[in-house]
Amino acid sequence: MKELVEQIAAAYEAFQKDAAAQVENGNKAAGTRARKASLEIEKKMKEFRKASLEAAKK
Repeated sequence: MKELVEQIAAAYEAFQKDAAAQVENGNKAAGTRARKASLEIEKKMKEFRKASLEAAKK
């Protein structure tokens, strides 16, 4: 689960960087990368929820 949290943090960091580039500089490619990262974050968060619920049952 620790590895999953690290993956989420890395994906969020990439999202944050690209989203800022889009907002501040109007960089369209960065916006595309930010949207892709947001989908990855969503997927990882669902995995985290599943793992967290499983850990809570123990």
